[in-house]
Amino acid sequence: MQDNLEFLQWTKRFWDQYFPGGEYDAVARRKGAGAPAAAPAPAPVTSSRTSGAGAGAARRGTTPTTAPARSTGLVSAGTGAASAALKQELNTMKETVAGLERERDFYFSKLRDIELLLQGACDENPELEKEENSLIKQVQTILYSTEEGFEIPADDGAVDDQETF
Repeated sequence: MQDNLEFLQWTKRFWDQYFPGGEYDAVARRKGAGAPAAAPAPAPVTSSRTSGAGAGAARRGTTPTTAPARSTGLVSAGTGAASAALKQELNTMKETVAGLERERDFYFSKLRDIELLLQGACDENPELEKEENSLIKQVQTILYSTEEGFEIPADDGAVDDQETF
């Protein structure tokens, strides 16, 4: 019960400290338009509590529930411009990533087609794989080469129980 009361007191203090005053416009806040123009500071709320909880909170050294109102007009204007710039940068990066993914998929499909052609040729004529310096061997060497330090995972047939598909 005491924790609930303290939480409500903290919530009230937070509201008094950060609410700019004026009417709350939820639609404008969601669209990132910023807060409405700051209204005059609300009068501090005082109460004559005589309950033990209020006196106990004062003894514990909690801060008062009212604080001076902050002017958020300049901050919200700067935040809106910064937000718009960040959104533009994010959209540019998303377009770049999408383009890179299309390019990656394009070249992967080309390599896969070449691999299938080589496998088909080797299936038709198994003698092609036995020649040491044949064109097919050289292309397969290029296709299956890896970067230095890259290790192909060992396929020991054990199924990882953690992975679920």
